[in-house]
Amino acid sequence: MVAIKASKGNGHKLPENASLLALTSAALVLPGLFSPLANAAETDEVDFQYSHYQEGKRSISSGIIDPVSGDNTVAGIKNTFNPIEVDSLHGHANVTLTDRIKFAFNYTQDTWGGATPIATAPAVFGGNAELVSADGLTVVGATPYLQGFNQVLLDSKLNPVQFATPFDPTSGLIRNNQLSHTLATASPETRKQGDFKLTYEWDEVALSGGGGISVEDDYESRFGNIGGRWDLNQKRTTLNLDLSYTNSDTHATLNHDTLPYIDIKAYDLRGQIDTLSSVADAQILHGNRQDWGTHFGVSQVLNKDALMSADVSYTRSTGYMANPYKAVSVVFIDPGQQTNAPPGGFEGRLKALLEQRPDERNQWNLGGRYVQYLHNLDAALHFDYRFSADDWGIQAHTFEADWVQPLGSGWTVTPRVRYYSQDAADFYTPWLVSQQAYKQKFDAKGHAVGLSYDPGKLPANFSSDQRLSGFGALSGGISVTKRFAKGLSLETGFEYYTHQGSFKIGGGGEGSYADFDYWVANAALKVDLAALSLGGGSIANAHAGHTHFDHGGQAPAGVMFSHMLHQAGDFMVGYRYMYGNQSGNMLHGTDPVSDQAIVANGCGLNPCFLRPGSMTMHMHMLDLMYAPTDWLTLMLMPQFVDMSMSMGALNGAPDPQTVLDFNLSQHIPHHIQSGHETGGIGDLGMYAMFKLFDKGIHHVHATAGLSAPTGDVDIQLARNHQVDGGFIDYGMQLGSGTWDFKPSLTYTGQLDQLSWGTQANGIVRMDSQNKSGYALGNLFQATAWGGYNLTHWLIASVRGIYTLQDSIQGQFNGRINQFGPMDYPSNYGGQYWDVGFGLSAVVPSGDLAGNRLSVEWLQPVEDKVNGYQLERDGALSATWSVMF
Repeated sequence: MVAIKASKGNGHKLPENASLLALTSAALVLPGLFSPLANAAETDEVDFQYSHYQEGKRSISSGIIDPVSGDNTVAGIKNTFNPIEVDSLHGHANVTLTDRIKFAFNYTQDTWGGATPIATAPAVFGGNAELVSADGLTVVGATPYLQGFNQVLLDSKLNPVQFATPFDPTSGLIRNNQLSHTLATASPETRKQGDFKLTYEWDEVALSGGGGISVEDDYESRFGNIGGRWDLNQKRTTLNLDLSYTNSDTHATLNHDTLPYIDIKAYDLRGQIDTLSSVADAQILHGNRQDWGTHFGVSQVLNKDALMSADVSYTRSTGYMANPYKAVSVVFIDPGQQTNAPPGGFEGRLKALLEQRPDERNQWNLGGRYVQYLHNLDAALHFDYRFSADDWGIQAHTFEADWVQPLGSGWTVTPRVRYYSQDAADFYTPWLVSQQAYKQKFDAKGHAVGLSYDPGKLPANFSSDQRLSGFGALSGGISVTKRFAKGLSLETGFEYYTHQGSFKIGGGGEGSYADFDYWVANAALKVDLAALSLGGGSIANAHAGHTHFDHGGQAPAGVMFSHMLHQAGDFMVGYRYMYGNQSGNMLHGTDPVSDQAIVANGCGLNPCFLRPGSMTMHMHMLDLMYAPTDWLTLMLMPQFVDMSMSMGALNGAPDPQTVLDFNLSQHIPHHIQSGHETGGIGDLGMYAMFKLFDKGIHHVHATAGLSAPTGDVDIQLARNHQVDGGFIDYGMQLGSGTWDFKPSLTYTGQLDQLSWGTQANGIVRMDSQNKSGYALGNLFQATAWGGYNLTHWLIASVRGIYTLQDSIQGQFNGRINQFGPMDYPSNYGGQYWDVGFGLSAVVPSGDLAGNRLSVEWLQPVEDKVNGYQLERDGALSATWSVMF
């Protein structure tokens, strides 16, 4: 019985491993308004996209087993796991560096958590069963109960059987072939990917090269590509050829809970498992994979209203291609142990082995697209078909159609439908039966050695991963685009997807136990820089060479609410990135403290066992500003946040097993091995800025704002060792959970090459507690800065900051496992002094004139913390903005 780390994709853009990566990234690109003959190079643009992926709950068919009587007390239980959720953020920029050179950059970030299948077995084997306490009142034991009944019964044809009355051998046997997934859950995890492309264009030929990296806790992928485009027949025909290479490393920490239940010895004997005694004896499964790919495509303009394209691709993959979190249930039948076998049948022992996939794969894809513009309806119909096959035995068909319908006044609606069907891989199997004994061997020290079975009596490769099974999928969705002004558009979309074995072409797909569905909602903001430039909408043209915030100079990147828009009707779009890091010493007040002091005093009357080793925060924000009058500017600031924290054991801490319940004490190694991660939508800021004084070189404005509690404050860690993980600590939640009032007063001035400013701002929590039972402390901050124009387009600045924040009020109203100072409200807040150094540049001319970039590094000078906290290392702010 064990809660196992949920499975993840393992591979870059490869079908069998795309459950999260492909499902979320597919939702990131919304069909926008474009010509049906779209065949030209990308224009200069910047866009930001957010999507939320939500699976429905999966059914579980097995019951609850009473540990005293062994009776199956309930015929079917409800799945209590939270299904998978994914929050994704995508940023894209495509800019022209010269008339021949273009540069494109993409950044994608996914944060996910929830339950997913790790294995499959007949329901009568007891998988997914929970245990109830002896009094029958309390569910104990973590779901899933992976191993279920250790001894299982099969008939003469190896079908699973059960007693007609549970545990009553006199009641007779009945066959039950119903299968059930074993589900497992994981705490939130984050994947980040960045990639770029540099293109050089001639009149009819273009060459490009690029690369990128995708990183998550247990997987890293590096990739590069080169490509070419050749325009023929007065650009009516276009040929594309691309080559790519990907090198990926898996370094998965195997959850130590799984080791008694999943046999990993096959990988250990291959030298793919390392034991790290420095990290709670963590066992790391590692493997390398390489992918070589080529793609050739051709597109042809048929006439002024129609376009057709076709492409073919080939990918060769070698190396480790299994998923380190997927297992296969195997029934071992020992010929010498058939005492309890049913008449004519068999008695077997149920075990689980890590899946094994081939170390080579060759894939082929062939596809085509037809686009037809319909004059009478002013619409475009797109139809796509793709066929793919590989030497694993998977053949797949994809049909997709969408209808792009402009509605006038800048509105466009695009409904779409997609159908997908695939055959199962040759080595896919829900579960296995092996006619041999499972006998574990041990050395003199009691360590397991060698394989417990003869691998020659098992298939060379096996996997129960549903993504390798036969199934069909049907999805439908709609996206809506609104073009607000020249160069600016907002796109929103929704898609519903259902995965069912019965949808497979020709039938014979997986059983209904594996059916599931999901929905995806997304939104994107797109800025067409080329359209701005052509339309005279850039900052430089709009104000005769002056920026919208020249009055008072440009404030450092880390100062928010530092300027208003200058004229009624102005609109500004900006992006703000903030990074903060803490590491090094633990502080009490202003002084570093020893581990022994933290153990004794950092957790109130309780001992501390852990301390944070480092904490990193990334925040992405959109700045959307509009001026209905010259004295009022309205501002909307949605944000996306992700945080990570590593944990370390405290020297001198008592043995957790002597102080805590045994199962609770076993959570501590999980914290050390995996740390904490969270990510997703943060709180939404809504602000109004009022001009108070604007004369000569002096300018004053006030800001009144509200922060809406859209960020999660109830994120919890995975359940392990029969104990819920409880709330993740306060500092790792994504928002405040309260409505917050955020006022500020700002003064700026400028004289010749000098600029200066000062600001006072605060946060007042308007609720005494949030839905999780606590409220963050109020905050006051004062800052002052000075800047100097090094050139007419570049400003250097220096800034001083003082921050005062109260400690947290209240505490979590549910379970929190308090292992370290970060789990106690009194260890938050304090007084902080910082100095900042910044640069701000505006593009002075050209197509990108008026685009502004700013950066600032904030260096801590002194921390005076409440309670016991980790020392700060510094913070970085970077901003981009453009005005219409």
